[in-house]
Amino acid sequence: CDLLMVNLVDTEAAQVVVDKIKEKDVPVVFFNREPQNTEIIKGYEKAIFVGTTAKDAGIIQGKMIVDLWNADAKWDKNGDGKMQYVMLQGEATNPEAIARTEYSVKTVEEAGITTEKLEFQICDWDQDKAQQAVEAWWSKHKDGIEVIIANNDGMAQGAIAALNGQGYNTGDAEKYVPVYGVDATAAAQDLINKEQMSGTVLQDAVGMATALYTTGMNLAEGKDAIEGTEYAFDETGFSVRIPYQEYKK
Repeated sequence: CDLLMVNLVDTEAAQVVVDKIKEKDVPVVFFNREPQNTEIIKGYEKAIFVGTTAKDAGIIQGKMIVDLWNADAKWDKNGDGKMQYVMLQGEATNPEAIARTEYSVKTVEEAGITTEKLEFQICDWDQDKAQQAVEAWWSKHKDGIEVIIANNDGMAQGAIAALNGQGYNTGDAEKYVPVYGVDATAAAQDLINKEQMSGTVLQDAVGMATALYTTGMNLAEGKDAIEGTEYAFDETGFSVRIPYQEYKK
């Protein structure tokens, strides 16, 4: 083949993958999941990465939560001055998931808000697993859960389904728990417009696909990946970053 585009399921396997590709002298665009050791990509001159800056999704999530929390004292339901939250994480070793989890909470805390993590669950990006987790947590904490943070919209949907089962997030402003996701899927946008979900982070799928195609075709034709484009490599010298954007009503 003339070009490979690889979304690494196992980000720790990058060295093995790069070595196999390098043997055949084929250009490769890694995308979406960034290898944990980025020096591996740097070690092959025909390899680049196209993706996001992982922590940015968490930072944007965190900023939306800060805005909501500071806008109305009612979100501190028990009046203890702390934000009681639960976290739904995508995967245990995925750098994107880890960064979203870390920086969403870190951003809230850096804004001067004290947090208390009530529960945490790895749900593998899965809606059903997230729903089951929130259902279990609700039986324990009920509306002591003040904010639900999910690494993606699928898990946020699962959380909202669990809340709906308890009569929450169905249109009654008094029975509402803020839920935040990432991806800005059509389903999440619909839930936000219906005021069942508070916000999400837009991952620009069209922008990502365009960057993959443009840089990939350049590599396949033996050119520099960003030649004749508006893209620029970041400080790594081989990564093209597609920015996130907040999405809320």
